Order: sequence, then C-alpha cells, then structure tokens
Amino acid sequence: MSTPDLRRWWVRLAQAAGLVAIGLLALFDLRFSTSVGMSPAALLLVLVRMGLAVATVPLWLPVHRLGSRWLPAAALALAATSLAVTAAIRVAANSSYLLGGSWGLAEAGGLLGVVFVVTRWGAPRLAPWAAVAVGLAVTAIPLRTGTDTVLVIFGLLQALAAAGAAGVGLYLRITAAGRERAIALVRAEQRAEFARDLHDFIAHHVTGIVVQAQGARFVAEQDPRRVIVALEQIERAGAETMASMRRMVGVLRNPDAPPDAPLAPLAGVTELEPLLTGFNGAANASARLHVDGDLDALPVEVSTSAYRVVMEGLTNARQHAPDARSVDVAVRRTPDWLLVRVADDGASPRTAPARGHGFGLIGLTERVRALGGTITAGPGVAGGWVLDAAFPLHSAVGR
Repeated sequence: MSTPDLRRWWVRLAQAAGLVAIGLLALFDLRFSTSVGMSPAALLLVLVRMGLAVATVPLWLPVHRLGSRWLPAAALALAATSLAVTAAIRVAANSSYLLGGSWGLAEAGGLLGVVFVVTRWGAPRLAPWAAVAVGLAVTAIPLRTGTDTVLVIFGLLQALAAAGAAGVGLYLRITAAGRERAIALVRAEQRAEFARDLHDFIAHHVTGIVVQAQGARFVAEQDPRRVIVALEQIERAGAETMASMRRMVGVLRNPDAPPDAPLAPLAGVTELEPLLTGFNGAANASARLHVDGDLDALPVEVSTSAYRVVMEGLTNARQHAPDARSVDVAVRRTPDWLLVRVADDGASPRTAPARGHGFGLIGLTERVRALGGTITAGPGVAGGWVLDAAFPLHSAVGR
C-alpha cells in the first residue's frame, strides 16, 4: 500500500471512529436524560442538543480542501448557535436536571471534531477565529446544567480538549506544508538538473553540426557524395536536438535559476556497468545487469533518465534493504519503449522509503512523467522491492 493510500485509510478509520463515538455519546445523553425524567420543555431541548450534534457531522466528516472558506464560516455559525442555546437554557432555568440532565456530550464531541478540521483545513484568516469560537462553545456547554464547581471543572476540561484538538490540527497542517515545500524544492532541483542536461546535450550536438558543416564545405568540390552524407547527419542531429529541446524545456518552470550552475556529465544507460561496479564495491548485495536489445542511439534524455532510475534503485537498495543479497538491474529495449527494472531480494518490510521522505523518488517521478513515461515502486510478488520505469521512444517526436 502506497503512502497516499495509507494516509487515506487512516483518515477514513478516524472518521468511522468519530461517528461511532458521537453515536455512543448521543445514546448516553438520551439514556441519562430519560433516567431522570423529562418535561416537554426538557424533551425539546434534548432534541435541540441532538440536532446540534448531528449538525457537526457535515463539517468534520468530509475531506475538505486546504484553505476552505466555507468550513470556518459554517463553524462560526454552529458555534454561535450552540452559545445561544446555552444562554437560553441559563435564562430559562437554574436547576441542574430540570431541563433534561446531561448537558450534551454528543454535541461537545462533535464540536471538538469541528475544532480539529477547522484548524487543519480552514482558510488561514478565518480558521483561528472559528476555532476560538467553537472552543468557547465547547467550554460553555457544561454550564447549561448549573454553575457548580464540578461543572466549571468539566468546562475547563473540555476547553483543554478543544485546545488539544486545535494543536493536533495545527501540527498536521504545519507538517503537510513543510512536506509540500520540500517536494517543491525537489522538483525545482530536478528542473535545474534538466537545464544542465539540456545545456550539455545541445552543446554536444551543435558542436557536431558545426564540425560536419565545416567538413562538408572543404570536401564539396572533391567528393559531392560525402557532402550529401554530411547533410543527412546534420539534419538528423538538428531534428533530434529540436525534439529533445521541446521535451526538456516543457518541464522547466524556474526562469530565475542561476545560469552558471555547475554542469553535470551526461551519464546514460551505456555507462551502467561502472555504476554497478561502484555499487558492488560499497554494498553487501551483488548487483547484476541484464540487457535485452541495442542501447545505442537512444534519445539522450531517455538514456540519462533511465540511468538515474537505476541509480535511485541502487541507492534505495543500499539504504533501505541492508539484508538484501542481490540486486537485479534489467534494461530492455523494444521498438517503442525502453523498460527499466531494479529489483532487490531484501526481506525487510517497507511501504515507502524510510529515510529522506521519498523525495528522491518524487523528483525521479517528475522527470519520468515529463518524458511521457511511467514509474512505479512497491513490494515484489516474490518479496523484496521493485522499481519499474517505462520510457516511450517516439511519443514526443511530433510535439
């Protein structure tokens, strides 16, 4: 199960637990109220409390988008209604159980859930005010049955619970924002690496075009056939350069990147042997390379991206599968695709990279998808961990 799926599963589990808790508290409220006897006015107020408890469910049950303006506005309205009910009860009677016994535990539980979701998902400008208002409503609920010391203590305990719900929501919000910033940084670094690769690639091909054009000029009078061959090579090199420029420039989104960034050498799938040799010298596992098809004359951005897929797979095997004894690297070329697989036989269970938050894989996914490819990572059928990537070889020619 991937990390997003696992996160969604935990959210659904928490929501189901919340529904069960609200239901149990509502049953307790009804049982406690009927045990002390109810007048028609008390029955009406019990129904009002139950209605307020039910009204909290549409606020905390759905998965809201971050920065929702509707959520804090609805929370403010609900808090105002709850405070109005509390004030009306205090005006109507001063005895504890005259109006139905329990002060409304189901309503209090629902409002605590509202404090959490408002703090976690609400619009930044409205969320603090809504959380404070709902917290005040939760604190005031026990005062519906009196102002004894015990009831005041219960009100303070519910205020602490509201503060705890707000703290958890704020912590999760800050954590998610930090992760988003880290992911954005990884993507920016990946785009900068694309820019460096593009620089090297264009420099390589343009230099070749210039050399071929100069040579064709000198042999034009002596051997016209060689000029035709040189022109064909220039045409192919120019077409490949333009196609690769369209593919790479399409993913560059940061025009403010420094132009004098250090250039990284272009390593492709033909340089996998030295990469595996270095891995075998530094890890307990033995890496083996399996090649099916001709790896020459691949588009340079596909070749370099495939190289980085293998590098990421070997790095993850070294870091997260210390008990692995072998790593198989398979590269297969078909007429339309380049397929890359890195599989280890590690026995250690893992659902996601344990260190680094998987940002290396996030950046790699950005790169592969930019080329129109796909990449997946997960447990293998026979155990271990498998990283698969597929690169189309001709999908971007007509862009």
